[in-house]
Formats: sequence, structure tokens, C-alpha cells
Amino acid sequence: MSGQMLHQSVLLNEVVDALRPANGKTYLDATFGNGGYSRALLDAADCSVIAIDRDPDAIARGQMMVAEYKPRFALVEGCFSEMHSLVQSAFVSTDLGSINHADAAVLDGAAFDLGVCSTQLDQADRGFSFRQDGPLDMRMSQSGLSAADVVMTHEEHDIAQILWEYGEEKASRRIAKAIIKARSETTISSTSQLAAIIHSVMPAKRPGQIDPATRSFQALRIYVNRELDELKSALTTSEAMLKPGGMLAVVSFHSLEDRIVKRFLASRSQIASQPSRHRPPSNGPAPTFELLTRKALQAGTREREDNSRARSAKLRVAMRTDAPYPRQENALCA
Repeated sequence: MSGQMLHQSVLLNEVVDALRPANGKTYLDATFGNGGYSRALLDAADCSVIAIDRDPDAIARGQMMVAEYKPRFALVEGCFSEMHSLVQSAFVSTDLGSINHADAAVLDGAAFDLGVCSTQLDQADRGFSFRQDGPLDMRMSQSGLSAADVVMTHEEHDIAQILWEYGEEKASRRIAKAIIKARSETTISSTSQLAAIIHSVMPAKRPGQIDPATRSFQALRIYVNRELDELKSALTTSEAMLKPGGMLAVVSFHSLEDRIVKRFLASRSQIASQPSRHRPPSNGPAPTFELLTRKALQAGTREREDNSRARSAKLRVAMRTDAPYPRQENALCA
């Protein structure tokens, strides 16, 4: 990479400001991509950064950064839902020391940039986008069930459910029926094939509307990579791993992701302790997060104009309190 970003990190300045990088502190970049957040944190202070990515290509791209910032930077391959074991391995392999289950809270901040990296979208052979013809793949880790496997083997009802649940596609049943019909005649193995099937049963795109295939491709990508389950697990684990005063910054790009983040932080914050000004505070557990703003932050006009990915981005920030986390063991095993 050598400092040149193939993928523009959205809300970069806002995320770095939220994490408050300081000398001697340790931060997690849970979605390395092309290293935008990691580099900005490392340049902002004499701190350490542990980065995670499930994409082997991202790990390979990041090796120049590993050499450039050694020993303050570690890059490990895996899903961010496994961040405890991945961070532990990074501590062992660097000069950061070691951690164990009894001393899980080792992070001063954690950043998440959810969804797919624009570099992945631009690579036709990864099969994430219908804008370029390529194999119908969509696997971030490049292993396991592919999108082609889903459309060729799942039942019609299951395909419709995937498109509705993960893409909020109102025409999910119509599209699923068309997929079943098409696969009875030929193998659906490319992005252009699937896009053509969807387009054949959907109204033509009008000016200002998204492509009719957008929601279906999003749904398959989320399903194949278990993105929402990964996010739920990662949020819970980060709760256990952040030190008191540690900052959590999450950038999401569609309503399904943002809803999960919003509800998680609400359930763990002062909102849960004081659900209404007309009701007395509950006697439940002390809040483990403090919300620094009730509403999500969004990119400014300039960034939205320069980077189309920023138009739908929402940033939510919270600070870890000193309240104990009673379900810590379960979180670490999630």
C-alpha cells in the first residue's frame, strides 16, 4: 500500500477523534480493509494497533504496513467475532505481552467499518458486485459456502426468506421463483446471470432509483458471510475487552447493521437504566456503556460528494464504563 489507500475509509477523522488515540494505548481496528483507520491511529500517537480482517487478500496487502510500523502494529487473519483469541495471538506474537480470560479488558478503543470493502467490490473475480461480470462468489474469507451455492441448492422458500430478511427486498418471492426456474435450465454461476434473472422480473430502474438487483446482492452477501451474527457477537465481545474509558466506534452502511448497533448500545447504556423520564430508574445492572451522542453521526457534504460510500454511513460512538460485565465468560466464548 505504501500509504496509498485503495479504499477510502469513511468518516475517518470522526472515528479517530472518537477513539482519542494516546501514547502507550492499544486499539483494535476490527475491519482492516486497506488500513485507513489503522494508519491514522498509528500516526496520531505512539500507540499500538491490532487489526483484524477475514480476507486473505487484505492480510497480504497489509504486510507493508506491518513492516512499516513494527512493532506497534499487528495484523491477524480471522473474523472479528473471534477478536478475543485473535487479539490474544497478536499480543503473544508482538512485544505487547499476553492476555488471558481473567484479564480480558486490554483495549483502549475499537473501531468497526462494517460491510464490504470497496476494493472487494472492484475485483470482479470476488463476485460481490453485479456491475462487473464475475463468478458468483461473495465470500470475504474466500472459503465456505458461496453465493452460487446458495442460489443453486437452497429451496425457493429459503431463498425468498434470505432476500427479505437480509435485503428487505419486497419482491423476494418473485425473485426466488425466477431463480428456481432459471437454475432448472442452466447453472447460475456468474454475477451477470443472477443480475439478469432479477432484472427480468423487476420493473426497469427509474432515474434516482437503485438498481433492482442491489438488495438481492446485499442479502446474499450478508447471508454468505454471516455478517449480522458476526456483528452481534463482536459487539458483545468488545464490551468485555474494552477497558473502563475505552471507546467503541462503529460505522454502518445500511439499516440492518445500524439497528443492531443502536439496540445493543441502548440496552447497555443509561437508556436501558432510565427508559423514560416518567418512570423511575430500574434496578437492573449498571450500564456498561455511556452514549456520547443519542443520534448517529453522518458524513459531511464534502465527503458524501467525494465518496459515494459515505452517503449512507452512520457512526455511533460509546464509552465503556467501569461497570463489571457479568456475562463476560459467555461473551468471550461467543
